[in-house]
Amino acid sequence: MKSIVLVLLLALSACTAPLPQWQGSEGLDHPHVGQVWVAAEQRWISPQSLVEQLAAAPYVVVGEQHDNPDHHRLQLWLLQQLQAARPQQSLLLEMLQPAQQSAVTALQGGALPDDEALQTQLEWQAGWDWAMYGPLVRWGLTVPSQLLTANLESENMMALYRAPQPLDERYTADARRQLSDTIEASHCGRIDAQQVQAMLSIQQARDQAMAAALAGASAPALLLAGNYHARRDLGAPLHWPAHQVPPLVLQLQGVGGAPLPSAQQADYLWLTPAMPARDYCADWGAD
Repeated sequence: MKSIVLVLLLALSACTAPLPQWQGSEGLDHPHVGQVWVAAEQRWISPQSLVEQLAAAPYVVVGEQHDNPDHHRLQLWLLQQLQAARPQQSLLLEMLQPAQQSAVTALQGGALPDDEALQTQLEWQAGWDWAMYGPLVRWGLTVPSQLLTANLESENMMALYRAPQPLDERYTADARRQLSDTIEASHCGRIDAQQVQAMLSIQQARDQAMAAALAGASAPALLLAGNYHARRDLGAPLHWPAHQVPPLVLQLQGVGGAPLPSAQQADYLWLTPAMPARDYCADWGAD
């Protein structure tokens, strides 16, 4: 049996495709750009080694920085390599809500229209840049057994905004602080404490929905979501069912971002170039 596993791993390593060409311009000279940090072992490994380790996992959560094109290109590369190692049964996207599932299912496995028509049929939300997500959606509709929605319905988010629910006791004080600070910063400090609590409630519900969707999907299953959803200590994995094998957690991060994660936060971090810094509050401040 060991010899068979070794042969499979050698074959996988031999057929792994090169990484996509980098789109980001910052941090290209970093000595570990393109490599993967293994949190539990405190060492760097190659992307090929990452594929070998993820291929045996029934559930995987992959976090991203939404505006980094390299992250979406690497996600597609990773999906293709995992598919070459074993059939991918389910791909789940934070970018899709349950109301879109019927349209997704109708398109699954069939001939797909052009981008404009496909977005219309999916009722794709304009806030998610199709140039970045389109290739992933197309892959999910043609290769795995099923593409699944993973986010919370907009109506549920609005209901929670009006009537927030308290955070679960599983959140530590540090996790609550980090989430609160992140929400306040992402709104440029222009929201009050009551609004922060409402958005914390929505964040919790979204993570609960993503965890439930991934846990209920046919394995091997992989979820693509933002990096804060892909945190074991404060994201979707925090709400994982106790009776199931926990997901492996991979974050993609640009050079110069947050510190390397601990094993309590993620299993792996894939370091990429960063995009030029952008002040998202500048336009808001000019109002």
